[in-house]
Amino acid sequence: MDAVRVALLREVLAGTEWVQATRRFAGSLRAAVAPHGGGLLLVGSAAYEPWHLAAHLDDEAAWSGLPELSPTLVRHRVPGGAPTHLAVGLGRLAAAGRGETLLVVTPGQPGAGLLERVHDARRNGATVLALDGGDRDLHALAHDALAAPAGAPPDGGTGTPADLDLDTVQHLVSAAAGENSLPAPRRHRRFRDRLARIADALTEPPPPRW
Repeated sequence: MDAVRVALLREVLAGTEWVQATRRFAGSLRAAVAPHGGGLLLVGSAAYEPWHLAAHLDDEAAWSGLPELSPTLVRHRVPGGAPTHLAVGLGRLAAAGRGETLLVVTPGQPGAGLLERVHDARRNGATVLALDGGDRDLHALAHDALAAPAGAPPDGGTGTPADLDLDTVQHLVSAAAGENSLPAPRRHRRFRDRLARIADALTEPPPPRW
């Protein structure tokens, strides 16, 4: 999905929760990976592999000049002869720890085995994010989560703009993650404004005495 289609989709979704929700979640993703210069691990369930999101984040990393958004795709099953960047198995999660971010993406239940690995990664200091269908156990482990209930995207199908499918939400999140103009926290702007006023006062010439 290119930038034009994302912009059109946001127009359709104006007035719903999704534009702000996906930008907020993308902000959490960037806030987690930026201080460490990367370390983003992307994993799905045994039945769902988020390779499409991996490709989009990789593109956004290149286009936006934010290499930390480029993920390592962790796979439940690695076929023989897979290239190096597609040959990372679940064993990688055992090494996940402080400074790394684990993004779990799945439309259905993640499965007990994956939940156990996610729990271990969080206990070892990794930041856990979830983009899924609303699994309670996964959300309990996540530092931030965004649920996308199953539904058709707002393209003339049976779904409504307020009820998106996970693939569409992934497009919105990846596009927002690559934006260089995410709003700065208000308190930072307020502090900079006060600092500027103080600097102006200190550098202002004294008033004339006559």
